[in-house]
Amino acid sequence: MPRFFIDFPCELGDEPWVDGENGAHIVKSLRMREGEELTLCDGKGMDYRCVLLQTESVRAQVRVLEKKKSASEPTVFVTVYQCLPKADKMDSVVQKAVECGACRVVPVLSERCVSRPDEKAARKKVERWQKIALEAAKQSGRGIVPEVTAITLYTKALEQATALGDRILFFYEGGGKSLSSLGLRTENAISLFIGPEGGFAEEEVERACASGAEVATLGPRIFRTETAPVAALSALMLLTGNME
Repeated sequence: MPRFFIDFPCELGDEPWVDGENGAHIVKSLRMREGEELTLCDGKGMDYRCVLLQTESVRAQVRVLEKKKSASEPTVFVTVYQCLPKADKMDSVVQKAVECGACRVVPVLSERCVSRPDEKAARKKVERWQKIALEAAKQSGRGIVPEVTAITLYTKALEQATALGDRILFFYEGGGKSLSSLGLRTENAISLFIGPEGGFAEEEVERACASGAEVATLGPRIFRTETAPVAALSALMLLTGNME
């Protein structure tokens, strides 16, 4: 069923008009007809099953048939602190992280990051990543649109995760604790730190440990930076009961 995120509340029986990009997509791209059903989502975890009543140019009127909490949101709020990879790999990281259940993605500038966009380029990149997050949320049936924040310096990112009180898992190619040994089943907020192509510098590892992060491993194989968050999120979703 087609899924669209909206910025207004709905109640049972409401007959709102859907316009803008969503309206154009319903009318022009999908060519939906009266009587077909679609899902509207308020981006805060609430879904509305609707039936299409009529279309008009590039907008559509629907009737809300059912209101329910989105069943696709994980029980654990995961923030992915991803050190900037080279080229356009961050596009894939954002897309796959959202599909896998991440609730926030923070692009991080660490010591060994090769990609270092200037302020103007950084703004454009974040705007693109947020659009990618939106499309990934639609495709995967998410109940929220995960936020992609501004690019953040490593030290600030670590301070942010610490201040939030999340359990911090720091993935390091030098080894660490296995995820299955960490007792993650009942966690409700976890921050993941993923290094760039060159890995984390030794002083960055030391700073993370001093901040209370737990050094973790994804096993004996070394993943590419764009693969590591997918593997980590998949394992976390399984271990926290969100893949059952």
